[in-house]
Amino acid sequence: MAAQLPSSFSERMMAMLGTDYNQFADSYKETPYGGVRVNTLKISVESLKALSTLGLEPIPWCPTGFYTENGARPGKHPHYHAGLYYIQEPSAMAPVELLNIEPGDRVLDLCAAPGGKSTQISAKLLGEGFLVSNDLHPERTKALAKNLELYGVRNGIVLNESPDHIAAAFPLFFDKILIDAPCSGEGMFRKDEDMVKQWDSGTPAKYASMQRDILRSAATALAPGGTLVYSTCTFATEENEEIIAEFISEHPQFSVVTVGGTGSFAPGFGALSGTARLWPHKVKGEGHFMAVLQHGGTKLSMEERDHLEVKFKESARTTTPKGVAHVKSSNKSEGRRGKEGRPSHKPTGGADRGRQGSVEEQALALYGNFVRDQLGWEPKGYPVLFGDHLYISPLPKERLNGLKTIRPGWYVGQIRNGRFIPGHPMATALHPEESCRSVSLSSTNHEAISYLKGETLSISQERLSIRIGSAQKGYVLVCIDGYSAGWGKWQDGILKNEYPAGWRWM
Repeated sequence: MAAQLPSSFSERMMAMLGTDYNQFADSYKETPYGGVRVNTLKISVESLKALSTLGLEPIPWCPTGFYTENGARPGKHPHYHAGLYYIQEPSAMAPVELLNIEPGDRVLDLCAAPGGKSTQISAKLLGEGFLVSNDLHPERTKALAKNLELYGVRNGIVLNESPDHIAAAFPLFFDKILIDAPCSGEGMFRKDEDMVKQWDSGTPAKYASMQRDILRSAATALAPGGTLVYSTCTFATEENEEIIAEFISEHPQFSVVTVGGTGSFAPGFGALSGTARLWPHKVKGEGHFMAVLQHGGTKLSMEERDHLEVKFKESARTTTPKGVAHVKSSNKSEGRRGKEGRPSHKPTGGADRGRQGSVEEQALALYGNFVRDQLGWEPKGYPVLFGDHLYISPLPKERLNGLKTIRPGWYVGQIRNGRFIPGHPMATALHPEESCRSVSLSSTNHEAISYLKGETLSISQERLSIRIGSAQKGYVLVCIDGYSAGWGKWQDGILKNEYPAGWRWM
């Protein structure tokens, strides 16, 4: 692999690393390391270690991350389809650990696809506060939304927006912001040879221009006293230390917080101290750069922050970009590609508003009936109707007006022919005790895979867990080794499979 590295890249790295260069070059002859991160929204680290046969070795910088053995195929196990772990490159687990997420935080993952870091943030939020995950590329938001759904995230919103539009809609709003910036990808050369083919000597400068704009937008969206983590998977100083030094000079209210850690983090280059790097010849992982930036302002109360946000919007009204129209909901989890309606909260005239109100009231009534029958408790949040698809959002629907919204919250289901049909993401986010009816399939026999393939199963009544006072017949939360995987409908010993076609085991 080392011989295939671009010569101009090798020359630059030789000048950067000096006597360490040969060790760096030799690392490209090694097999990249694989890793998984435990989804603690569904299972504890200790429970997964006891359950799994993957042969897990701890990753020093991530307490929920583990190396997997060479040749392991964690994606070919029912536990993956139950959302018990996320398959992730080990170094990529580091930036979120530096954000110091606390339950209740308002968090923005600005360049989020395919969703690994968003699922990591969500696990740390423990269902409190909320996460806005954004990606500029429409196709990439499909994987982002699906991963949030697979891993049982209830308090997440997915946008397909430019950073400046988000900053205009949410000024001084977020407690924590992650920028895993688009970059030249030099740190991934060992893992992805396509990155080598796409690289040339001008690539870092091209990405540096994007990175400056993203950071400036993030500075507007961060609340006083908030924390911003900037990361890349590249080695070029013009995308890393130089970008941070320039940002600090333009934004004196920010300072660099020195990255500590486990001894795995090497210091950044240049006069700017406190940034960190992961080198592939020094750790078991790919190349990464990280900087933690702290806003020096005083943290405000919720009321003070809302007031400041209003004042900011009023002062910026003449210069901020106008909002773009809502796009249709992207309900890819249901495996359908048909058209869906625009958001139900689009402004309408008097008569239309009355009819729309009636539609919403009917939808909420049908949803309420299902919740009482199937859950016995009501999920918290704001109902948002996209056509006939219902979401429970962590934000009032008005806060998303003018933004390209892919997923306004937790997708709970669809209104169809006067009935509420629960969505697959509703099931994946539930725990067995949260459903009136559930059944657990074992990953060690054919049943779990048969379910994941969409097959009908014979399940005796004795195997069902039914809450006292609930009917036997109806929707059943289907679990694998006790962890939710999807819906089924049980009647007279037969479990009709409700696992969506687009998610099935191939």
